[in-house]
Amino acid sequence: MPATMFRRRETAAPPQGRIGIIDIGSNSIRLVVYEGPARVPAILFNEKVLAGLGKGLAKSGTIEPEAMERADAALARFVGLARAMEVGRLRTVATAAVRDASNGALFLQRLKRLGIEPELLSGDEEAATAGYGVLAGIPHADGVVGDLGGGSLELIRVAGGAIHERLSLPLGVLRLGAIREQGRGALDKAVGHALEAAGWSAGEGKPFYLVGGSWRALARLDMHLTEWPLPIMHHYRMPVDEAARLVRVLAHMDKKRLREVPGLSAGRLSTLPEAAAMLSVVVRRLRSSGMIVSAYGLREGLLHRSLPPAVQAEDPLLAAMRDEGARAGRFPEHGDLLADWIAPLFGDEGAEETRLRHAACLLSDVAWRAHPEFRAIRGMETALHGNWVGIDARGRAMVARALWTHFGNGGSVPLLDRLATPEDLARADRWGLAMRLGQRLSGGVASGLEASAIALTPQAVTLTLGGDEGLWGEAVERRLKALATAFGRKGEVAGGRG
Repeated sequence: MPATMFRRRETAAPPQGRIGIIDIGSNSIRLVVYEGPARVPAILFNEKVLAGLGKGLAKSGTIEPEAMERADAALARFVGLARAMEVGRLRTVATAAVRDASNGALFLQRLKRLGIEPELLSGDEEAATAGYGVLAGIPHADGVVGDLGGGSLELIRVAGGAIHERLSLPLGVLRLGAIREQGRGALDKAVGHALEAAGWSAGEGKPFYLVGGSWRALARLDMHLTEWPLPIMHHYRMPVDEAARLVRVLAHMDKKRLREVPGLSAGRLSTLPEAAAMLSVVVRRLRSSGMIVSAYGLREGLLHRSLPPAVQAEDPLLAAMRDEGARAGRFPEHGDLLADWIAPLFGDEGAEETRLRHAACLLSDVAWRAHPEFRAIRGMETALHGNWVGIDARGRAMVARALWTHFGNGGSVPLLDRLATPEDLARADRWGLAMRLGQRLSGGVASGLEASAIALTPQAVTLTLGGDEGLWGEAVERRLKALATAFGRKGEVAGGRG
């Protein structure tokens, strides 16, 4: 059998044990427990406490006693939960507030009584790790990552799958109020002076990638205001002038209306005006071409940096969908084989369409347990709302449309029509029809695909059966005809048939 392009690689990492990360930030302290494939582990547990360690830092230079007490209580709970969940490796990192506070060392000593061995990240380490987090979720990111925390702002130039220049500035969201109180334009002057003093000009004119709870909350508000149909934060795009508009909106929007925004954390409401003001200043100073939200940041960067290079290089979308397909489908590696089998029909595609088509094939069997009338809906929902990274709204829509068609449905889906162009969806329909033929022909097992081939000529879609008369049937004939019609061609069969 010839080697298949999409067969599972030997370097793919097996599922790993549970890993926990405690992230001690200037505003919040969070425990996240991960489990699953090393490249894209799933979140098993996620909890945060708004301890506010950096709240009084601008005025007193210290972590306030009340904040320390809140932190102690949260961390004691987190350590107990990690132990109960049988977390094999628990890593604790502290960032700007602890780094800058005069009593930060005392705070770290208190943690050791809880059995925690904290790592205090330098500004440069914090910036680099946030940059790696964005690359873990958006591997081809090319621009500037901005990670706005409570105590600091990190800027990181990312391109070519690597991080380059980085800068950490003491301009976290909890410090911005004091700067803005100095008068109109004070924040713009402070940011401009900091960038000029550092000689920062990297990534001007490129996209700006948003990291940090305050900026994600701001994006959640924008999704609500624009009635964006997809409730997925990762890879949400905003035009660059939207930052200034959000500043104006927040100036006239009271907290009662903000509390009505779905998914907007109440603990972030007080920091939204400062977060919007900072975003507006930074993207204008960098002349950014647009804004893209990253759900991945510091914690995912810590995980990503700990992986072997071969695992880091895996496509996170395909790794996650391959794992989902293996757990939910009936036949191991069927998705990879199917992607390879239908590939000759789509030789005109670019690299991005090829990986999206591959992703759809990996999910081609995820809905088999559902009632036949609901398989198309299950497949579409899995593609649209799954916890995937390395894919934007257009990509989700194309994979969803392919699965909608693959599982036997047709006609317009208004949600998908908003997320992708008619040309994109027509292409995805052809993917779905090709998958539908391949799965019916083979019954989902490898031998049927290995004993046959599909090809596209100017006149026909040709199915070659290799002399295996047992593969042909009426259902196969109907699906070949539907696929050929989608290409504007006739269907032909070569080789054995009954």
